[in-house]
Amino acid sequence: MKALKFIGKLFSFVGVFLIVLLVTIYGMGLIFCYGPSAHARNLFVTTLLETGQMKFVVGLFMSDEKVQEIVDSNSMAAFDVEADDSLINIDSEINKDGIELVQISGSTYSAKMIIVNDPARVKLATIYDGSWKQYGVTLDKLVNDNDAFAGVNGGLYYSDSNKGGRPLGLVVRDCVIEHNNPSGIAGLHLVGFNEDNLLKIIDLSGKNKSEVENVIKEEKIRDAVAFQEESSDANNHFVKLIINGEEREFNGAGSGANPRTAIGQRADGSVLLLVTDGRGASGHLGATASDLIEIMSEYGAINAANIDGGSSSSMYYDGKYEMTSVTLYYSNSSWRLPTGFIVEKR
Repeated sequence: MKALKFIGKLFSFVGVFLIVLLVTIYGMGLIFCYGPSAHARNLFVTTLLETGQMKFVVGLFMSDEKVQEIVDSNSMAAFDVEADDSLINIDSEINKDGIELVQISGSTYSAKMIIVNDPARVKLATIYDGSWKQYGVTLDKLVNDNDAFAGVNGGLYYSDSNKGGRPLGLVVRDCVIEHNNPSGIAGLHLVGFNEDNLLKIIDLSGKNKSEVENVIKEEKIRDAVAFQEESSDANNHFVKLIINGEEREFNGAGSGANPRTAIGQRADGSVLLLVTDGRGASGHLGATASDLIEIMSEYGAINAANIDGGSSSSMYYDGKYEMTSVTLYYSNSSWRLPTGFIVEKR
């Protein structure tokens, strides 16, 4: 009887604890959504909408109409400018062995950037061997299996259950199309390099497979992935950050705050690979679209794009992780990935 009483008390305690916890979390949500700070409310909503599993939380506190109103007030302006290749003049005299790792700090994030002098060293690594797999590999494996020096994650992919073996939209590696399925992806953009080692950021919205293939051939794309441009109550994704030195305009903060992965190129051809933390990592919420634009502009990007974010964001450099997944079980590694941009050794 004593044992039964103890078990009963234990279950009662656990039940009360869970109820208090849920009430506390719900109360915090109410404070974020209906408290005195409109900025906190907007950041709460837009940040959750960018997550893979927590979008539903927003709907517990406010209507779809209110959510869309907040998204519209914290989104990226239309940016139809195309990159002018003449603005990038790859410096033949530059130290092609040059590579640098830079630490960057912001009010809501910590970040690291790899600066690669020679853009020819930046390639795409994939797990494709004639077919895509159910499971991808961690970033360190992508880097080391290709005998590379460093790498970052990048590109759309099926991230459900951290399987990570199948990309979405588009993958081009070494001038070969390994995946081409633009159907059903709103705001699809190509991000990668052409055979002249110029960073290309191309809107593929509404194009079918044949039209996408033509773009790849005409632009002489050697390595590329796809990312998505969509701002709605279901998604809040963006791609273009800076084109031809012109910073993209935005409303509010431009987006929520989350881990981010971005890529850029300077006038001399140098490539900028940026990864930020967030979602509680080191006590940080994450970086917004405006943060990415500010960083890329400060480091001289002529063209720059957002290429991924969330738990996928990671950086591997010279044998160790500099930025890792924010997911508890993968905090010292990365999520499984089908693709990643790597930096070749010299």
